[in-house]
Amino acid sequence: MSHRWTGVSGAMCILALALAWGLHAHSEGEHSHATGSVSHDHPKAPIKITTEELHRLGGVPPGWQFRFPDGDRTAGRAVFAKLECYQCHTIQGEDFPQTSVSAGNIGPELTGMGDHHPVEYFAESILSPNAIIITGPGYTDADGMSIMPDYRDTMTVAEFIDLLAYLQSLKGGDAHDAEAQHDGHDDHGALLDQVVGDYRIRVMYHEGKADSHHHEGDTQRGHGGSTAQAKAQNHLMAFITDGKTTEPVPYLPVSVTIVTAKQSPRTVQLTPMMGGQGFHYGADVTLPPQAAKVTLSIGPTTMRLMPSVAERFVKLQQVSLDWTPQPPASPGARDHTPQHPGYGKDSGAQGH
Repeated sequence: MSHRWTGVSGAMCILALALAWGLHAHSEGEHSHATGSVSHDHPKAPIKITTEELHRLGGVPPGWQFRFPDGDRTAGRAVFAKLECYQCHTIQGEDFPQTSVSAGNIGPELTGMGDHHPVEYFAESILSPNAIIITGPGYTDADGMSIMPDYRDTMTVAEFIDLLAYLQSLKGGDAHDAEAQHDGHDDHGALLDQVVGDYRIRVMYHEGKADSHHHEGDTQRGHGGSTAQAKAQNHLMAFITDGKTTEPVPYLPVSVTIVTAKQSPRTVQLTPMMGGQGFHYGADVTLPPQAAKVTLSIGPTTMRLMPSVAERFVKLQQVSLDWTPQPPASPGARDHTPQHPGYGKDSGAQGH
């Protein structure tokens, strides 16, 4: 393949137009690590609407977002191999043929990319590689433009959808570890990304590092006015958005309960806050060094609801995940295994 992927076949024109609308109808946050798209593992029910109402609303239903059909990740891996994308992109844990490395075919590593980008971002990278220019080696040519080849005559729509499914499945191993630590945290990626009741819930956990930047809003000073060593801050974040409109939902009572085999259950209230990754419910909390079950609870909203949404956001919702801590890395070594040890596993959702 190469560094960012380009359009796909004549039939892709329709797909590209729909994608462009869906991408530009949302804020830049759709491309951030924290927001992403609605989980494709939990497809929403079809939207039913009359033609008159559709036209009255400007041509799209409320909260509409272009979403790709679910593809076959195994078939997508075959497409990745067929197009020889491995010539430029490495994926830790895969056994693609070894290739010689030259200055012209060193693309970004794709290990763990599925944790960082929604499927629509991958699609735009393929259809329009110059829409977003990532600066740095392996992305651009001497003119600062993307060096992705054009695959519009060599890939079908079905192959394109399967390839997206494969790219979205590349989770764990985190090729962006160094980037994730720019704010002084080790980013565990998304522990949970799921639609539950009226909400789409994305849970993330950042482990702070001593000798790094202070947590947002914290300032610590030592004697004599010198800056003291920053205390490591571990931060749990829950991004809770409307499952229909993708807008953040405020005024929710949110808490997490942490249960381990050796300790009594501990409940922590998450408070609304704004950070570099947007609005979320969070708390400076350290997840235990042993396996644990983490349950997120969302109570009925305290904001006023208009008649059109009077039945929404009023039910208690709970979702659980299994937390497995990341073992300490050996000195001078990095773990490149494809399964990230600190990722949570969805344990199910409950609505009341």
